[in-house]
Amino acid sequence: MSELRQEAEAIAEQFSDHLDVAPDDVEQRLETLVDEYRVPLDEASRSVTNSYLEDAGMERDEISRGGSEEVLVNDIDEDEQWVDLRVKLVDLWEPRSDSISQVGLVGDESGTIKFVAFETSDLPELEEGACYDLSNVVTDEYEGSYSVKLNRTTQITEIDEEIEVGDNADTVEGALVDIQSGSGLIKRCPEDDCTRVLQNGRCSEHGQVDGEFDLRIKGVLDDGETVTEVIFDREATEGLTGMTLEEAKDMAMDALDTTVVAEEMSDDVLGRYYRVTGPTFGRYVLVDEMENPGRVDAESALIEARSI
Repeated sequence: MSELRQEAEAIAEQFSDHLDVAPDDVEQRLETLVDEYRVPLDEASRSVTNSYLEDAGMERDEISRGGSEEVLVNDIDEDEQWVDLRVKLVDLWEPRSDSISQVGLVGDESGTIKFVAFETSDLPELEEGACYDLSNVVTDEYEGSYSVKLNRTTQITEIDEEIEVGDNADTVEGALVDIQSGSGLIKRCPEDDCTRVLQNGRCSEHGQVDGEFDLRIKGVLDDGETVTEVIFDREATEGLTGMTLEEAKDMAMDALDTTVVAEEMSDDVLGRYYRVTGPTFGRYVLVDEMENPGRVDAESALIEARSI
């Protein structure tokens, strides 16, 4: 069975209790997007699923792909997976949107992960410091960073058990030898709690949208033995380069070109040696802390590092 056929049958099964959806019809819609319009299968699947959700008058968090399994938070490495967690609520933050009821960090022995609960899900509030079994939560991902969403089907059970929360932060160092595509001044999806980076003004989840500007650097550190990919968010990028978001927007406006921002950043930071600390998600270290010993000659730094 082809991957496309498997995806079609999975989508049809999701809506079997709500719509008269035949796998053949789903497969034909997927084929049109994938073969004729060259849409990646995962994006085509989301598009077709969203269409059926609209037909059924449902929200995405009302469907799932069968039973979920209990995992450790640091083992989460796929988007839109349904999982169970046994965690402690480590920290609560102030929601940035009225549609969000709670947002913060939960953790287990493997580390911590962001969680979001929405007002429409009508769930009981979690208390900081308490431990819970969270059944049927869905994973979310952007830029290699994973989070979990509590939804209408999530079951919350407070447990009388103390969970020791581990630290999943890593420290890496090396010369910054490359700044990857997608760095500098970018635009993100403005939809609530999405923040995906737009490609040609388009979000893979929400389609064509008016984006919101942000800063980031996707870089490569080389210590002479190991190459590590790192991501600096807006705060870390501003600290790294000394360039604020407003200054970056003004620079791009003057040049009528957003790429000048990444070029300017490259001139300032390439060839420096950095020590950074943060959680590892996928292949990236997400920078929370940074030390900068100063500018060095990149080639000399690599030669010295390889001699250690």
